[in-house]
Amino acid sequence: MPDPGDLGNQDRRSYRPERGFLLITSETIIEFDRWIDDEINAVLESVEARASPISDSDLPLYAVLRYHLGILNSSFEPERSDPGKRLRSKLCLLSCDATGADPRLAVPVAAAVELLHNFTLIHDDIQDRSALRRHRDTVWTIWGVSQAINAGDAMFALAHLALNRSMQQGVPAGIVLDLSTELHQITLRIVEGQVLDLGFEQRDDVMPDEYLTMIDGKTSAIIQFACWAGARVGNALPASLPAFQEFGRALGMGFQIRDDYLGVWGAETTTGKPFADDVRRRKQSLPVLLLKERAAPEERAQINALYLQDELASDDIGIVLALFDKYEVSESVQQEVTRWHDRAFSLLADLDISGENASTMAELIDGLVDRDV
Repeated sequence: MPDPGDLGNQDRRSYRPERGFLLITSETIIEFDRWIDDEINAVLESVEARASPISDSDLPLYAVLRYHLGILNSSFEPERSDPGKRLRSKLCLLSCDATGADPRLAVPVAAAVELLHNFTLIHDDIQDRSALRRHRDTVWTIWGVSQAINAGDAMFALAHLALNRSMQQGVPAGIVLDLSTELHQITLRIVEGQVLDLGFEQRDDVMPDEYLTMIDGKTSAIIQFACWAGARVGNALPASLPAFQEFGRALGMGFQIRDDYLGVWGAETTTGKPFADDVRRRKQSLPVLLLKERAAPEERAQINALYLQDELASDDIGIVLALFDKYEVSESVQQEVTRWHDRAFSLLADLDISGENASTMAELIDGLVDRDV
């Protein structure tokens, strides 16, 4: 199999699977995890080699990052745990492949996407006071808020170092600069979305359109970037890049709305979070916004009164869940998920990807509609 580092000065679009590169199958998607693991470990090892020495009594920063990434346990012993779905990074690799390039060219960018995503998760867990992430204690609950902020900041820096390694794969410096600039831009979109999300918790008049604007930044931006970046690394024709972005946007919107569904109706055994956790934390997610639109005035006033609390007690959560059932909110939320995923399928067809690779991407999208984690 050719070395992707040899491809920098050639027309990557000429490299199709039948000429010696990968045929993307479900088994290859699993292989993507190993590629991403290896790249993340390489970045961590490179920064550790240059880090200042610490004493046994100091908190080992990079071990904390490895804990969050599911490489070590909280005693810093090797123990592999759930690293997450890695949807974003895998879409980056698949988008690179869709241009006709070897997806291994995009591995550093995919690792950057994964590290940036985990930077947001560490900070989100602090802001949302989430005690669990992927069935394990969150970083801030073990080492405190201040050290968790440090860990998140370090993860952000690692993402950019990972992206810069693209040049070692033969990606031209001009493309790497474009990727770096856009990665900073989408980080701002994510933070803007998170600011809106937290601000919504203090309001009782949030509208669904405002919610969609918020998730377009907080969740969809990084998926848009992943698809665009993979295609950019693959030397896609400029005219096709907006279609990759819009494809990522549709996936991101549907993904977040399904997350909102799981935040209310998802099982703790699969989500790793308490049942109806978004209700407990008073999240202004799509289910509660749809409920407020449909509820009678006295019921809406009751919901607003409950949401004035810092957290909802079990009995109060039961009241909200009963109103969800009364107004068939779960069905409507899932219909919205399906609408966005249908849009993604339509855009996938517009990208004119054929053969087994298109089927694999379609299977990946299809699995998001009814996912339970």
